[in-house]
This record gives sequence, structure tokens and C-alpha cells, in this order.
Amino acid sequence: MGSFSIWHWLIVLLIVVMIFGTKKLKNIGSDLGGAVKGFKDGMKDGGEPETPAGEQPKVANKTSSAQDSAIDVEAKTKS
Repeated sequence: MGSFSIWHWLIVLLIVVMIFGTKKLKNIGSDLGGAVKGFKDGMKDGGEPETPAGEQPKVANKTSSAQDSAIDVEAKTKS
């Protein structure tokens, strides 16, 4: 009653293919592969903040006065 033999695994595979079908299993496999690839890309790029090309990230000035910390916003009406 140790490990399963190759025949046990082939029977399990046959039952899974009969239940789900090959098209559904192919879609599940491609979705899983895309998710793993996206996760790897996210982990690789996760440490770097995204900024547009040629633009330096803005750094806050620690010696700003109350006047400098005001936010200037121009409101536009939607037409």
C-alpha cells in the first residue's frame, strides 16, 4: 500500500480527461501559465517605482513653509 504505480496515475489522468475534456484542461493550463508569468514579472519589477521615460521622480522638500505645501488645483467643468 505504498506509492501508486504508473497504471494508477494513468487511470486517474483518463478519468480527469473524461470529466473535464481536453479543451477545458488546455484553457486551465494556459491560464495558469499566464498567471505564473505575470507573477514573475511583477516580482522582478516590484522593487522599482514606475515613472514615465525621461522624467525624474519628485522628491519632497523638507524645508517647505505652509505656503509651499498648498495644493494648486484648477477645476474644470464637464461639458
